[in-house]
Order: sequence, then structure tokens, then C-alpha cells
Amino acid sequence: MKPQMINIQKRMKEYGVTGLSMAVIESGSISGTECFGLLEAGTDKRVESDSIFSACSISKFLTAILVMTLTEQGILDLDEDINKMLTTWKVPLHKYNGDVTLRQLLSHQSGVVDPEGSFNEFNSKFGTPTMVDLLEGKSPYCKVPIELKYGPKRDFHYSDAGFCIIQLLIEDVTGNPFSEVMRERLFQPLHMKNSTFSPPFQNVSCGHTSGGKVVKGKYPIYPYPAASGLWTTPTDLALVVVELIHALKGKSKLKISSSKAAEMINPQGGKEWTGLGVFLDKNDKGIEISSLGWGVGFQCMMVAYPQLDSGLVIMTNTDLGVHQLKGVIGDVYKAFLND
Repeated sequence: MKPQMINIQKRMKEYGVTGLSMAVIESGSISGTECFGLLEAGTDKRVESDSIFSACSISKFLTAILVMTLTEQGILDLDEDINKMLTTWKVPLHKYNGDVTLRQLLSHQSGVVDPEGSFNEFNSKFGTPTMVDLLEGKSPYCKVPIELKYGPKRDFHYSDAGFCIIQLLIEDVTGNPFSEVMRERLFQPLHMKNSTFSPPFQNVSCGHTSGGKVVKGKYPIYPYPAASGLWTTPTDLALVVVELIHALKGKSKLKISSSKAAEMINPQGGKEWTGLGVFLDKNDKGIEISSLGWGVGFQCMMVAYPQLDSGLVIMTNTDLGVHQLKGVIGDVYKAFLND
């Protein structure tokens, strides 16, 4: 996409977006980056290519990639009962037929439903919860024990709790914190130098409301790394998209086989719109894979077309209160789609 196709700065002003950063993928590599606006309203801190934003739920895309690397090494199994691998917590016994598997968790079809009002941003009064306390309903972030609300594979229900279970499983089987496993197996091999679950607060964007005000606390953190805790740049996220594109062709740096990569972008459980950690669609460019992030003060989007070796990552530091496609992200996406 050529940025001059639309006046991004004009659109940002119209929508009330404080800062935006984006990376474009063409021919299987990052072809360019563009940055606009400020990291913090009322200052002269400008958004740069290495400025860090909250990725919110795009964290789930990276978690899915990590799971694939661990399955390739035989550490995890997509279709095994996770209770056979979990040691510090178990999915409670239930009346439904079928075991809960990683495949179901990654495609939001495990039967796990997030309790109402759960999984909010970090509150210093409560501290950081352990995944066990969270899943047992012993945390202010999730006051109800997590259990199956319907049978595995029966229906789709988007779930942060499901990815908290994945995080705990990875920690149980590796014996290491999730953030460390991610750093060693993704961030370092892919040279993602600006990705973290503990933002350094230097060259990091503040979150903003649709009115352009800095949100309370400036940097809303989600203490659920696998589900929504990632802080990163569009360039780093684009490196992961490039890795998936290459993996589909058998050229993975992470040693993900083409068959495992293909599973990620194939419909799961009879639901055409969900893959493993990504969402699916079809248009004139072929298969479209996407992941959206939306939290306090931030909105972002990752979209890719593996058959065309192309993709786009857009991150903003403003919560417009409407779906990404109805704001500046949607305008940039449509320009890219029609290029």
C-alpha cells in the first residue's frame, strides 16, 4: 500500500487519533513503515518506528505461533487432553462429552466462557494474579472459577480465559515463566527487539480516549501475557507475519512445518471464520488472516494474505469506542485491500 493513497494525518485528525504506526509486508518481507502523531498528547514525543504500543489481543496470535513451535518439538500436542499435561491446575470435571484440547482453546471452541466483568486492566491495589488463582476464581480480575459452560467443540465463544489456560499449560510443561519461553523461542530467533510483556516506559506510547485525553495510569497493562499482555511495534509484529508466510512455504526460522502452519489458517471445528489464534476470511486477494487488538487507550490490527506474501500491521494509541474497521484503521485497511 502506498500511504499517499489516503491522507492518514487528515483521517487521524477527523477521528481524533493521537498516534499511529504501521508496517507493510510485500513479497514476503517488510517493505516499509510509516509513523504519525504523538506518543502522548500535549507533548512533543513523536511516534517513531521503534515506538512501543499495547497489542492487546494480538497477543493471542503470538501465543498460537509459540504453541506451534512447541508442538513441532513434541512438547505439546494440539489434540491431547490438556488435563494430562497440566500439573498446577486442572479443567474441572464436567458433564459434557469430550476432552479439552489446545486446538479447541486456540480456536475458542473449548466450552470456556469468560465471566462477566473479568479480565480487566492491571490494578496496583490487587497486584499481578497467578494463573492458578485467576482460573480458580480467587482473583479480583476473575472472581468466578473457570469451568466449561458447554461441551468442547460445540460452539464458538471468544475467551481470554482459554488463553490463560494455554499460558499455564506452557508454564507447567516447560517449567519456565511464559514471558521467558516467548522471549527465548520467538522474540530472540525472530530478532523482535522491541517486544515485551513488561514495558520499559521509554519510547512507549500512552493510551488515549477518543477525546484525545491520556487514560488513567497512562499505560494500561493486562496481566495475562498470553491473552492480551504484549507490548510491541508494528515492525516486530510484521516479523511474525513474515515468519508465518515463510513457514507455509517450508522456510520457517522457528522450524514450524508447512503442515503445522497450514493448520493455523484452516477453519477449525466447522467454523469458517476461525483458525488457530487467528481469524479467517476470503476476498479478492484470497485467504485473509487477521487478529485485532482493542483495550483501554489502544486499538490495532494485523492482516495478511499468505497467498500473495503480503500483509499490514497498524497500531494506534487511541480507543475510538467503535470497531477498528469503522475508524482510521479501517480506512488504511481498505486502501491496502484496494491497492
